[in-house]
Amino acid sequence: MSRLVNSLVNLIAISSAESPSIRPRGVNSSSDASTSTTLATMTNGFSGEKEKKVAEAAAIIRRTNVVCFDVDSTVIREEGIDELAAFCGKRAEVSRLTREAMQGSMTFQEALRKRLEIINPSQEEIWEFLKTHPSTLSSGLREFVKQLKERNVEVFLVSGGFDCLIEPVAEQLGIPPENIYANKLFFTFKGDYAGFDTTQPTSRSGGKAEAINKIKARTGQNEIITMIGDGATDLEASPPANYFIGYGGNVVREEVRSRSTYYVTSFSQLMQHL
Repeated sequence: MSRLVNSLVNLIAISSAESPSIRPRGVNSSSDASTSTTLATMTNGFSGEKEKKVAEAAAIIRRTNVVCFDVDSTVIREEGIDELAAFCGKRAEVSRLTREAMQGSMTFQEALRKRLEIINPSQEEIWEFLKTHPSTLSSGLREFVKQLKERNVEVFLVSGGFDCLIEPVAEQLGIPPENIYANKLFFTFKGDYAGFDTTQPTSRSGGKAEAINKIKARTGQNEIITMIGDGATDLEASPPANYFIGYGGNVVREEVRSRSTYYVTSFSQLMQHL
């Protein structure tokens, strides 16, 4: 089945030269301004006093063999599913469901299923979304990943988002597809949305910890693994990750910041101490 999914994802790129322009559902010319406003709102009140033990966090990176990054609001500035929902004209409905899910009224997998049913993205719409809404790498991230790779640190992306949206980001950073742990979308032979792969660990609660265990099995149980992310699901991936470094460069989640031993607000802070 994974081979089929990869083929479908590849079809998006293969067909790009032949596909006609697709008009996004319900998107108007103010969408970019709306995104900018959202990002500004998320970082409102952000200050340098949010950091915690930056030098110690860098010391952890120096002895780490494997770094696992969350993607949305960490590697990139955006939240992928929210941006896709907006592109398909479903932002309000998906946001409402997200708030309900955060109140504990449904499981993570159920919330993911319901949000995708609302968005109902076709394969062509995803291709057009990727073409017209490329993700924005977080400040200093590219340089930080380059520095990690120069130190022979293996880099993984662990996300509750979708691999077809994350693969272009991984390609920019020189991260191989096999180092992506994310959700996979299914499509019919006509390109209609047909569900998602429920066997992926990141499709359910506690999934990032499962993904870390899979990475440990690949890289070796004695390897030191550090998880970096902005959300509670990232924090909860340690253990099995040996360390967690909270990241607040795009959005500061107070619960994560308060529970994190180490917290940074830019990747340049870590690089200064490496």
